[in-house]
Amino acid sequence: MIPSTTRIFVCLEPQDMRRGFDGLAAAAQEQLGEDPQSGALFIFTNKRRNRLKVLWFDRNGYCLLYKRLHHARFVLPETRCVDAKTLAFILRGVETSRGRAHRR
Repeated sequence: MIPSTTRIFVCLEPQDMRRGFDGLAAAAQEQLGEDPQSGALFIFTNKRRNRLKVLWFDRNGYCLLYKRLHHARFVLPETRCVDAKTLAFILRGVETSRGRAHRR
């Protein structure tokens, strides 16, 4: 469970999923204008939106969650700052407005 005080940012520009910790941290700083070591979560997707990475800094190092959908696409909100409930919908591949999976 994510604490309600945790800030969650979505990078709306597609990223190269070959990028690792340092590349995504640089994207968080350059494209979102946020400090990647602030404890916030940063969400990145690829161009086809079937792969997603979540980056966060946990006291002494970066953590990375990587998820790939097989028959659906991640649907991102139009805003770059979301709450934990919206993050749960994103991770399930569910449209937040309709509450159902978005098929390819």
